[in-house]
Amino acid sequence: MPDGERTPEQIRASVEVTRQELSYSLGDLRSKVRELTDYRRQIREHKGPALAGAAVTGFLVGGGVAAVFGLFKRG
Repeated sequence: MPDGERTPEQIRASVEVTRQELSYSLGDLRSKVRELTDYRRQIREHKGPALAGAAVTGFLVGGGVAAVFGLFKRG
């Protein structure tokens, strides 16, 4: 049945079904965003790479600070 031939009740029912589907999809999306942005869980699940990244970052920051102080000592 083409859209022009649907009754107002059928259109309302279709809108309600779509609204329910959107509500479910939005809840699912919120759940996934919450899961992906939970940094504590991400670190807990990927402890090795997180520790390696922290060590590399600490090494680079420490080397940068040492280099800056080295430049000041020369000047």
